Amino acid sequence: MRNRYLFMLDFIFSYVVYMAVKVIVFPLSVSVHHFLGGLDVVIITSVIYAAVLIGFKTYSTDWRYASIKEYIILVIACLTSSVLSIGAALVINNPNAYLKINIAANLGISSMICVLRVAIRAAYKLSLFSGRRHAKRILIIGAGRLAVMLLRDIWGNEKLEYSVVGLIDDGVRVKTRICGADVIGTRDDIERICKEKDIDEIIFAIYTISPKDKADILDICSRTGCKVKILPGIEAALHGNNQMNYVREIKIEDLLERDPIHLNNDLIESNLKDKVVLVTGGGGSIGSELCRQILKYNPKTLIIFDIYENTTFEVQNELLKNFPEQDLKVLIGSVRDLKRLDALFEKYKPNIVFHAAAHKHVPLMEYSPGEAIKNNVFGTYNTALCAKKYGAERFVLISTDKAVNPTNIMGASKRLCEMVVQTMNKSGNTEFVAVRFGNVLGSHGSVIPTFKKQIAQGGPVTVTHRDITRFFMTIPEAAQLVLQAASYARGGEIFILDMGKPVKIYDLARKMISLSGYEPDKDIQIELTGLRPGEKLYEELLMNEEGLRQTEHNKIFVGKPIDLGIEEMAKIIEKLKAAVALDDDAVKRTVAEVVPTYHMQDNVMMRKGEAVVAK
Repeated sequence: MRNRYLFMLDFIFSYVVYMAVKVIVFPLSVSVHHFLGGLDVVIITSVIYAAVLIGFKTYSTDWRYASIKEYIILVIACLTSSVLSIGAALVINNPNAYLKINIAANLGISSMICVLRVAIRAAYKLSLFSGRRHAKRILIIGAGRLAVMLLRDIWGNEKLEYSVVGLIDDGVRVKTRICGADVIGTRDDIERICKEKDIDEIIFAIYTISPKDKADILDICSRTGCKVKILPGIEAALHGNNQMNYVREIKIEDLLERDPIHLNNDLIESNLKDKVVLVTGGGGSIGSELCRQILKYNPKTLIIFDIYENTTFEVQNELLKNFPEQDLKVLIGSVRDLKRLDALFEKYKPNIVFHAAAHKHVPLMEYSPGEAIKNNVFGTYNTALCAKKYGAERFVLISTDKAVNPTNIMGASKRLCEMVVQTMNKSGNTEFVAVRFGNVLGSHGSVIPTFKKQIAQGGPVTVTHRDITRFFMTIPEAAQLVLQAASYARGGEIFILDMGKPVKIYDLARKMISLSGYEPDKDIQIELTGLRPGEKLYEELLMNEEGLRQTEHNKIFVGKPIDLGIEEMAKIIEKLKAAVALDDDAVKRTVAEVVPTYHMQDNVMMRKGEAVVAK
């Protein structure tokens, strides 16, 4: 038994209480013989209580953390013991003489047993509070089930050094007391309360809330100067294998006003189930997420193809663990290598191809334009040729908003990839489509991880320009919409994903600093470095010459295909191959020639706050 000392106390106190009742009823003036006559009942009562409490497993409970359920079981055990004890006493002794004594004694014993447990819990709570001399003063946003869970964890977990100042909720009346804490205001009171109550940290504990309201409340929190954290919902915490008291840092997706995505899973499943699916660049950010999503729809075989072995190895281990029953093939190779691709397609004959392999870093590609063309354009061309040759049902190119009116080689190369896809669709049975979207949060080299690292190091946080804006989407969201768009494909389309509102990067940096508990430009500086080579202030998702129509999904649109002949595309590829064999300037001139919307920039000098073209 966990509580052997508690068992001993229950046995002793039940004996003492019973004797105390008899002393009260039979004063010392009464004969000793009459007083000692009922000792057998006292002993039997103590044994009954001990046996029943053991039977109800009350001694297996840690009463420091007991819940209402455990106390209800305890009360039932005490009532059962009382009934049995009184029955035993009536059998042994004269009913008329001892009935009232037995009832009074059992009431006292049951009360004592319950009070003893409550005293253990109360003493433990007091010891916790007395040890929290340097606890953080926190304000909890929310007064629902998630907030109650957090409060219970704070009261009962010695590792949580928190002192709850109060709760904030728009739907609960002020001064309402919930689990030991008071509701002290609404969202409009957050800034005032944080200042008046000297709040150290804010914890957001609302799970069922619209993205707009969540973003609005977090925006208010960012103006308080307090560090802000988020408590995930029950499902999210369990999915992430975290304890229920896990509180995570703010993520940038928490600040985006984006509604949850609703997918036509039946249509996606009909497109992927029992199919051989190939994902090029499957070890990358988007490619790996595509793999995770695809495996949920039970393909016959999933083939991951990537040149970088480290991330691909990690993805392989993750997928084998989470989807042990799925047939997974992981192959290392380059999309530049046509022979390698041809051997892959000949052996596995994939039905669906998701082409995510690409160089995506804009400034790096400005200094290595030939590599961008070889990997992005020639790689796409090679993969598309193999898809057509071996009769793939569908080829889906992962494109980017930087392909629209590109000002950099990376964007221009992706526009050429779109042109390859559109021309390949002119012949054969394979449906070639492209899916275009903006920046994904958390991808390799993206701005968000960079900002987090800079904040952790104490700054400065570097922003290229005060007015630069970008579209953002989470990686799972992008992957889900790619699969949905692919299920709508009829061939030749460029699908454009609804990226929501553009985000100003400078404002984003300030919010991230504030939500980390620092004051921008005081605790952590924001440094304007100037636009990088090939970078532009605003990204676009739709070219002027493309029409736009909506699909069945409210977040997926289709741009009208641009006419381009297969022979003309083949000539473009040959021109690019000749340029790559020369030098970087030849590559840029040739790209400007074959991509009419490409606006080639001169070298860009770095200057704080503005971009200056070097003459």
